[in-house]
Amino acid sequence: MIAKKAKNRSADWRAYLVFFFLIAICAGVLSRLFYLQIFLGEHYRAWAQGFSDYARDSQTADRGEIFFAGGQPLAINQDFFYCFAAPIKIKDKEAAARDIARILNLDEQDLFQKFNHDSMYAFIKNKLSDDEVAAIDGAQIDGIYVEKKKMRHYPQGTVGAQLAGFVDEDGNGQYGLEDYYNDELSAGKSIFLNIDYNIQYRAEEMLSEAKERLNAVSGEAIVADPATGAILAMAKTPNFNPNEYKTFAKDGVDIFKNDSCQTLFEPGSVFKAVTMASALNEKKITPETEYVDTGMVKIGGWPIYNYGNRSYGRRTMTNVLEYSINTGVVFAQSRLGNRLFADYIEKFGIFEPTGIDLPETFSSNAEFKKGYEINYATAAYGQGIWMTSIQLIRAYSAIANGGLLLRPSIAKTERKNTDEAPRRVIDQETSKTVSMMLASVVDNGFGKSAKIDGYSIAGKTGTAQMSWSTLNVDRRGYSDKTTQSFIGFFPSENPKFLILVKLVSPEANTAEYSSLPVFKELAQYVIYVSQLPPEEKASEATTAPSKN
Repeated sequence: MIAKKAKNRSADWRAYLVFFFLIAICAGVLSRLFYLQIFLGEHYRAWAQGFSDYARDSQTADRGEIFFAGGQPLAINQDFFYCFAAPIKIKDKEAAARDIARILNLDEQDLFQKFNHDSMYAFIKNKLSDDEVAAIDGAQIDGIYVEKKKMRHYPQGTVGAQLAGFVDEDGNGQYGLEDYYNDELSAGKSIFLNIDYNIQYRAEEMLSEAKERLNAVSGEAIVADPATGAILAMAKTPNFNPNEYKTFAKDGVDIFKNDSCQTLFEPGSVFKAVTMASALNEKKITPETEYVDTGMVKIGGWPIYNYGNRSYGRRTMTNVLEYSINTGVVFAQSRLGNRLFADYIEKFGIFEPTGIDLPETFSSNAEFKKGYEINYATAAYGQGIWMTSIQLIRAYSAIANGGLLLRPSIAKTERKNTDEAPRRVIDQETSKTVSMMLASVVDNGFGKSAKIDGYSIAGKTGTAQMSWSTLNVDRRGYSDKTTQSFIGFFPSENPKFLILVKLVSPEANTAEYSSLPVFKELAQYVIYVSQLPPEEKASEATTAPSKN
């Protein structure tokens, strides 16, 4: 019996030893957890929150990138440092706000408000410079941290800004291509564009110069291939830097809109070519059809005058385009008839979106469709009819390419559901005839300043009065402000390029003195950069008749 008791005491001793050993291990683990969660808890929660911000934005790390036609990057992903705070860990919040405001050039009061909360995380600034990172590290402020993550970057700065749009802090594309192709880009698919970097850059530069020289409110330029619908440049002034979109957003979001697709305007006399093409296609007129202009015509009791109250006497339909005669194009529209005229406007795509791979708007033109006689007459010369610049490009492409209405495209690789057969608007003979008439505008009419030696240019000026509503004035009728544009294509018999230049409210009487010179300069650059050979038999210059 004695031996058995000794054996039991030995077993109890070993059990107690194992038990106390396990207690010691648990105590060690618990003490370590207590240390991490209590003493260093806020630091790690702040770090975790920062990492969460990183994870939220990390979808942009694999986000597809955007490239110009020549391979130049428009939107890429790049490593940047960012700064965040754990306000609950900041000991002296006033001093921290003062120091960080000085280092990062931020508002001290805004920072103090961020720091004056017992929160675990407060974002401070993205995309720190090397000097800013070094300064923050050197300051050694408790509760202020710097980490690295992938962020969206636009290496060209303002070039192509309205085309690109931007990616917000949640990794979502906003405006432009970032918005339209957000699903594809988010899935890692890169986008390659039809946009030529050199033409885009030069177009923006020319627009900026013209805006400053003519004190215009804004300007646009579009360069397209009328045979395919490919957009080679789409420029706007003023523009913005998508790397700093928050700074620009302080003045409103209109700067982010692509006016070429998202702003409606009345085109004015550039629309006369569409009216002429419609009447010619129905064989209601020919280029030689004559009428007598007295300087004014009444429609339903409403008088319509020519620009400057001029009277041209007996003129042909070709002369009507050459000298942009309002009464003449109203005559052509009356030969066509209201119903057919409205049908052709619809065929030319003015009542529908173009299908371009960008966010776009369009007008159903409900006022025009009310059917008033005066509405048809004024629409014939581009007043009282609303469209976007890209709709105008699409319509003129049909005039230039043999009569097919194409879908304009920014990207080379497009969505499968956007494939559709081109729609015939006018026949090839009409296309050839209108192109010849528009070439005569440049050879003999108000567009002669667009002539380029060795190349035949077909084009049309447009100077449209801006309605008070366009200027955000609660008043009926039209102001003395104008939208001035020139649209043209070349070579006129086999067009390779179509260019629209539009200036809003420039200090010039007509488009002949504002947008037309910009068109010519841009066309010359396009010819140079594309190495377009001169025509063997370029149209010879003829003396234009007097405007008087």
